[in-house]
Amino acid sequence: MPAEGIRYLPKKELLTFEEIERLVTLTGQMGISKIRLTGGEPFVRTDLMQLIRRIVEIEEIHDLHLTTNGILTARHVPELKRLGIASVNLSMDTLDRDRFKMITRRDEFGKTRETLDALLDSKIPVKINTVVMDGKNIEDILPLVELTKDKNVSVRFIEEMPFNGEGSHYPVLAWTYKKILDHIRLAYPKLEKITDPENSTAYHYHIPGHVGDIGIIAAFSRTFCGSCNRIRVTAQGVLKTCLYDDGVLNIKELMRSGLDDGEIKDHLLKSFANRPKDGFEAERNRKEHAVLESMSTIGG
Repeated sequence: MPAEGIRYLPKKELLTFEEIERLVTLTGQMGISKIRLTGGEPFVRTDLMQLIRRIVEIEEIHDLHLTTNGILTARHVPELKRLGIASVNLSMDTLDRDRFKMITRRDEFGKTRETLDALLDSKIPVKINTVVMDGKNIEDILPLVELTKDKNVSVRFIEEMPFNGEGSHYPVLAWTYKKILDHIRLAYPKLEKITDPENSTAYHYHIPGHVGDIGIIAAFSRTFCGSCNRIRVTAQGVLKTCLYDDGVLNIKELMRSGLDDGEIKDHLLKSFANRPKDGFEAERNRKEHAVLESMSTIGG
């Protein structure tokens, strides 16, 4: 989150729940079966659970996932379980309350930890997303790894990306995925590579005797681009076929202009067919080459 915060948009500039439901239905008809609701923070949208209830009823959608900071989530865990949510990614960059407050600019660590415990108790598959930031949370890497010893959780360490509202502030990334891996392996020399799921953006590892596992995402190095099959739609309805592009199609405008479902599908297919080969090409193709937006506005 940028130090000055972000400008919250008027409701009319955001996709409505009806528009989101229509888009999910259309993409489901086109072959997409997995949806993730992210943010910013999805639970700042009033009645998010209403949207979730509607999406799980769409026949073509087999897996609905959620990414959240956990602050507003714990009380919804029982219903998420009943609705069959496939997994929850919990953004948690530290296990230390003071560092949590410094990084997130909120003194809400207790609520995020409460959500983690509720998810584990409910046996909803849970992943912890930790962005590794030089000088901010390096001392948290090994304690987070240690969570996997007796908890069925996947802890995923993510290279820091330039989506911080100020552009890339480091000429060379200090903590690459290789350095993160070496740091963990030094403490856990028996760390072993395990099979990565198809189209995975993470490299997966396991420590013998541990219940959970570890993932490392080369989000800045972009080594997974050849197998990435993600598409992203922002809260404003802008399609991003790569996290590093600056938007390739305004779906909200198409919907509000009165196009029918077939016409919208045609626009989507054209955009999918012209996605860049990797994140570096997507970044070069930006109208403004510098990445100035915050991840809090485009989703984790």
